[in-house]
Amino acid sequence: MDALRHGWPVALVGGPVLLPVETAVARDAGSATMLISTARAATLKLANQREAAQPHAPVLIRAAENFDLAAARAVADPALDLANPFKGPFRAETLDWADTARAAMELARIAGILPAFLVDPANAGEAQPLDPADIAAFADSHALAIATRARLPVAACEDAEIVAFRSADDLREHVALVIGTPDAARPPLVRLHSECLTGDILGSLKCDCGPQLDAALAAMAEAAAQGGWGVLLYLRQEGRGIGLVNKLRAYRLQDQGFDTIEANQRLGLPDEARDFPVAARMLELLGVRRIRLMTNNPAKVAALEAAGVAVAERVPHQLPDNPHNARYLATKRDRAGHLLD
Repeated sequence: MDALRHGWPVALVGGPVLLPVETAVARDAGSATMLISTARAATLKLANQREAAQPHAPVLIRAAENFDLAAARAVADPALDLANPFKGPFRAETLDWADTARAAMELARIAGILPAFLVDPANAGEAQPLDPADIAAFADSHALAIATRARLPVAACEDAEIVAFRSADDLREHVALVIGTPDAARPPLVRLHSECLTGDILGSLKCDCGPQLDAALAAMAEAAAQGGWGVLLYLRQEGRGIGLVNKLRAYRLQDQGFDTIEANQRLGLPDEARDFPVAARMLELLGVRRIRLMTNNPAKVAALEAAGVAVAERVPHQLPDNPHNARYLATKRDRAGHLLD
């Protein structure tokens, strides 16, 4: 991740050298081929491309002339589409290292950069070695452990404890806020809340994250007042797992008329990339096996149950919309399968 964010090439075991298009610092770098996602290729209507069953699978493309960084960035970044409307022609080529390419795309997502690479570029500098197997280790939720915990009275409830979780392979530090007194005989009211700087801190009206967070804490405080308890899991997975910068890129595309799913696809990124097994591991470390889950997203229920957490009840968590987030909430309902109650 450090290499990709610095714009250095990486040498993948079992594959070629890849240079991240967005961050590359080797100005004279160039290549005959590029690696992008199928979703990005489809939105560009590239010649010889078909929308695949797995829209975030990697695609190897070749142009009539070598890609320099300017041309590659025009292919990778939808913010440049209007300034560069005529791209191609391109040809899709056989990808003999598909597993390695998928690992590279996943690493780009984790690093928060656009999933686009120059392949075996000239003049790119010394490559950093990378074993794709390391990415699987990075995603292993069992590496997560409790780092520390402390009493934390909050506005919603003075009887609260914050628990911090850390993994040796991940710089993100997730936290849980335990509201009330834990009681093994009663399943806690639980909310999985993914980090949202714009909604939680800045009061953005483009989403419902801030109000959802406040409402969840209020519901848990009410449960605690009635002898129950609650657990808020605050997951460091901004933008449904695509990162803050890419989320803001998606916002810009939404201002052009695309819905939230279409915007992510134009970026070549998944519309849902959160790691729910991490939440299950956090609950396991807290000794919680059975919960009442506050959500309108059936995928959260299924993911937690698949990871061994028993969801005794799904508690609806619906809030009113506003003129700025009405389309966003409708998209979650109509295209992402979220429930109304």
